[in-house]
Amino acid sequence: MTSLQEIVDANPEAETFRFGDDAARCDAILALVRSGRKTATCEAARHYGPRGDAWPEVGRRDVALDWDGTPALMVETVAVETRRWSEMDEAFVAAQGEFRDLAHWQKVYRPYFAATGGWSDDMKIMCETFRMVEDYAGKAP
Repeated sequence: MTSLQEIVDANPEAETFRFGDDAARCDAILALVRSGRKTATCEAARHYGPRGDAWPEVGRRDVALDWDGTPALMVETVAVETRRWSEMDEAFVAAQGEFRDLAHWQKVYRPYFAATGGWSDDMKIMCETFRMVEDYAGKAP
């Protein structure tokens, strides 16, 4: 098994992150990525910058971790854009793989954004499209 340190040493530009906010959610989202149903994610733009996470960059490969901190898979960013809440659309929501439709996405994300720094109809959202390039559980695409 490849260690996280070996992966980071081989990919010094890579960020590490976890999907979700608990172990069960992390596992569920990783399963969606592995199945190919999840090829996009989003977060409030305010979480990026000098005191936050590094803004995703097209071509950069990042390591998604299991909840326990072990490497789960590597993804490569293929597109990044900034949208406002009011500009979210059905196609991007579908690429996230977790939601029935735009209304469901809004129902889930509005309280999340409100609890993590505030929500507004014109808030900026980082929208990232990615592809899985390696599965450290041995299930390569």
